[in-house]
Amino acid sequence: MKRLLSILMMICLLGLAVPSFAEEAQVDTLAPAAVEQTAPAPKVDTGDTAWVLISTALVMLMTPGLALFYGGMVRRKNVLGTIMQSFIALGVMTILWVLYGYSLSFGPDVGHIIGNLDWAGLKGVGLEPNTDYAATVPHQAFMIFQMMFAVITPALITGAIAERFKFSTYLVFLVLWATFVYFPLAHWVWGVGGWIRNLGALDFAGGLVVHISSGVSALAAVLVVGKRKGYGREPMMPHNITMTLIGAALLWFGWFGFNGGSAVASGALATSAFVVTHIATAAAALSWMFAEWKHRGKPTALGAASGAVAGLVAITPASGFVGPMSSVIIGLAAGVICYLAINLKSKFGYDDSLDVVGVHGVGGTWGAIATGLFASKAINSAGNDGLFFGNPSLLVNQLISVGAAWVYSFVITIIILKVLDAVMGLRVDDQAEFVGLDHAQHGESGYSL
Repeated sequence: MKRLLSILMMICLLGLAVPSFAEEAQVDTLAPAAVEQTAPAPKVDTGDTAWVLISTALVMLMTPGLALFYGGMVRRKNVLGTIMQSFIALGVMTILWVLYGYSLSFGPDVGHIIGNLDWAGLKGVGLEPNTDYAATVPHQAFMIFQMMFAVITPALITGAIAERFKFSTYLVFLVLWATFVYFPLAHWVWGVGGWIRNLGALDFAGGLVVHISSGVSALAAVLVVGKRKGYGREPMMPHNITMTLIGAALLWFGWFGFNGGSAVASGALATSAFVVTHIATAAAALSWMFAEWKHRGKPTALGAASGAVAGLVAITPASGFVGPMSSVIIGLAAGVICYLAINLKSKFGYDDSLDVVGVHGVGGTWGAIATGLFASKAINSAGNDGLFFGNPSLLVNQLISVGAAWVYSFVITIIILKVLDAVMGLRVDDQAEFVGLDHAQHGESGYSL
């Protein structure tokens, strides 16, 4: 009887245990599926969002800063006309970006060349993160941050054709250039599926998309538009270097958002980009100043300001991939290279009024190449190592991307300007150029003296 009771008790215990084991096994089997089904959606991080919005405001300020930088370098009769060309880009490019520019630049890929129009009018661009571009900030925050890059880029071109370009033609040029140059190039480099992005070339904050595109387009523009009346015979000195220095300071200030904000998060990568941006800029301001001092006998305030901008331009594509000492080298080289480049315009005979080609075209090219030399995965694991860190293939990719940006920007800009010249004309007439753009184009005067 005792043995029977023992056997019955064991059977009862087994009966209780088997469901427990089965239940545990069932839970283990279902656990991955349960986790997958309940995985949290991407969550907005308030710190990252605050940094991106602040960076957006910093980059927005760069365009009025550019207006002052350029405005001080022209003759007094053209100061408002020059400032207006930058300022109005805030209006035109904002509306284009909302209507279709953002969608063409970052929307779903079509043939690795352009985005489609799924996001036209910002349809579907809401307040939840888009994990393709920024996992911790609202999609609209990323969108408006990128908008400010689109705003300033065509405004950069105006420095090359200052003091002679018709304002009405310029408005149409903004639309055509953004549509056929900036938006496709932005998709190639930054858009998911873009062919330069797929190639593996690196451009953290716009060496290709912003500076090479604007600098090369500026070269095309000066060749098509021609020289200012009296260029090479009459003095065309800057009328207000103080204004130019204020503009340069605002550009330097805003560039922390330009490069640091491109991390799209407020962490270590943003810090690194912020730090190397400042170091390279300081180095380039010094190297330009000393190169000019050696060459011309005196260091100038305009030279120091121009050198600072050259450093900002050169570090832009590399800012998320290089360390402090690399940024010193990039900046020192940028100051000298860009100074030498602006002196070539007198030898080649083109009238790049405010040195856009030498600073942005050449500086952006050096920065893109330097990325292929100095990039390190120790700084950004999502990037790549460059030549000096054992990977020559990145330099090859950088050279391919530079060549593509140069050829595409130059050819399309030439076509746009030739069409506009035939339809509207590019230049003001001789009398308007003599009087100045302020009065002839806008009926205003920059100064009442």
